[in-house]
Amino acid sequence: MKRKTYIYLLALVPFLIVAMLYEIVPLLTVILKSFQSDGGTGFTLENYQAVFSKLLYQKAILNSLKISFVSAIVGIIIAFLGARAAHQHQGRMNHIFMAVLNMVSNFAGIPLAFAYMILLGNAGLIVSIGREFGIDMLANYNLYTMNGMSLIYIYFQIPLSTLLLIPAFDGVQKQWKEACTLLGGTQGIFWKKVGIPVLMPSILSTFSVLFANALAAYATIYALMMDNIALLPVQIAGCFTGEVKIRAGLGGALSVVMMVIMVIMILITNGLSRQFQKGGRRK
Repeated sequence: MKRKTYIYLLALVPFLIVAMLYEIVPLLTVILKSFQSDGGTGFTLENYQAVFSKLLYQKAILNSLKISFVSAIVGIIIAFLGARAAHQHQGRMNHIFMAVLNMVSNFAGIPLAFAYMILLGNAGLIVSIGREFGIDMLANYNLYTMNGMSLIYIYFQIPLSTLLLIPAFDGVQKQWKEACTLLGGTQGIFWKKVGIPVLMPSILSTFSVLFANALAAYATIYALMMDNIALLPVQIAGCFTGEVKIRAGLGGALSVVMMVIMVIMILITNGLSRQFQKGGRRK
């Protein structure tokens, strides 16, 4: 038994080394830098004071929270419908649907930004069609605003959340639907009283993943807006790629704030998930 334990530990060594070098050490370095001034090595809170006192960084935090919440909620609602359809309809169309999901879930970054510029930019195809036919909603669409950016976030949230939710629907038993029908319940009552409560732990877990995914999203937004938008990841990148000097301390403080927000959201969703699981067991 001890020999097997040693073999398992030995097999874990490469993983532990990679985790240490590429995750733990950089994390500790960022945290340490956040408590140091850019001009010295002493302990200071000036970076955190700047984060919570300057309007630019306050707005970046609020904008990131807003766009993360909105895109995660809208993404989950659409993904719920898509995952339910994929679960109920097996066969060739389901395989095609899964293939498309896997393809679009990997379509992000610079190519996604370029695609949105072509379609919804100031001279984009859809905007031009809206102007041609007098459709104000399309003709006046401004991609280069927070509301315009929300559509991009929702786009890359939908395939990810759908892929995460599809396996959860296997936990909804067909017999439960039949029992609900026999008792005079409708489809709406079944999903309200049985289906959604059963799926809620998975929905909450997916929400935390989507929230973190949106909070840290960077490449697509930066390709479209550069530094002209107040979002946490963009401001963090600006601290390390500035034209004047690198502000590692301020960038570290912003990074720590973003990580704290992620951890808080994960703790909240995990707590709510446990409450739903306990409620389900009592029933």
